[in-house]
Parts: sequence; structure tokens; C-alpha cells
Amino acid sequence: MKKGWFKDAFHVDDDSPIEPNEIQKNALDKLCLGIIRRGLTTPAIIGVEMGRPLNFIGSQTMHFFTPLISAFVPTKSWSAVAEFLEHRGSVDWIRNRIEQLENEMEETKENIKK
Repeated sequence: MKKGWFKDAFHVDDDSPIEPNEIQKNALDKLCLGIIRRGLTTPAIIGVEMGRPLNFIGSQTMHFFTPLISAFVPTKSWSAVAEFLEHRGSVDWIRNRIEQLENEMEETKENIKK
């Protein structure tokens, strides 16, 4: 019996870093900045880390709800985020981006105070 077809049946992408395209980056930056402005950085990072094993399922759920959510959110941004979440390295990128943007905002506030 030939087992070649079975070799990649349970293939999982590695956790290598991923870079979003321009549309994905803009949508994710809006999301991250909204989180930071509301003071939800720590809960967001905890939530992102807890959802790490389910990021692909979450992306597929987002694709499923695209027709319904299109009445409230720009579909292009929604789909871009869903596509980005399909990759395993996306969780690390989002966590790092939240931290990076928060640090930039704190530095800006400190510079304004001086």
C-alpha cells in the first residue's frame, strides 16, 4: 500500500514569523490602536495568547460570519484580518505590534510633557 498521500495529511505550518500585507497591516493597526486607547493592552495580550491554539479556527469563524458582519464592519478589513489569522505566526505578530504601538504612544506622551 502506497503511503505517499498520507505523508502531509496532518501538516502544520511552522511558527515562523509572518509579515502582513499592507491591507492587513492597516486593519490590524486600527484594531491594535483601539485596544491601546481603551486601556485594554494587558487583557488583549492575555486573550491573544490564550487563543493561540485556536487562531485558525477563529479565522475560519470570521470567514463564516463575513456576510453577517458586512453590515457593521468594512468587509475588506474583516477578510484581511481573517486571512492573516490563518497563519500560525500571526499571534506573535499581533502581540508584538500591540506592545510596539503602546511603547510608541508612551514615548510620544513623554516627549509632549517635556
